[in-house]
Amino acid sequence: VQLQASGGGLVQAGGSLSLSCAASGRTFSRYTMSWFRQAPEKEREFVAAISWYGNNLYYADSVKGRFTISRDNAKNTMYLQMSSLKPEDTAVYYCAAQLVGSSPYNPNGYNYWGQGTQVTVSS
Repeated sequence: VQLQASGGGLVQAGGSLSLSCAASGRTFSRYTMSWFRQAPEKEREFVAAISWYGNNLYYADSVKGRFTISRDNAKNTMYLQMSSLKPEDTAVYYCAAQLVGSSPYNPNGYNYWGQGTQVTVSS
């Protein structure tokens, strides 16, 4: 599976952005898909995950209620709708996919990663 993240940009605090992650391959629906982010000089951290058919959603406490993860298996695409953005949301956002049922929170359990898209929130 190859992943291509897009949709990042510069936004003011309180604003919204929508990220997309397009996947190649015919078995997209079999993967748990996730978003992680990494700010400068910080470790990569979990943001949100969605199970095969979207029936299980997982969010980091820091984004709960502000971010919404979704997927369209027919389009091989995952989304992250971000609202009420804060300066501390500034990071490179990565999409990731895992086939085996590891914890969605642990980046080490993911088989494939996208190249990342920069999100910058100004105060």
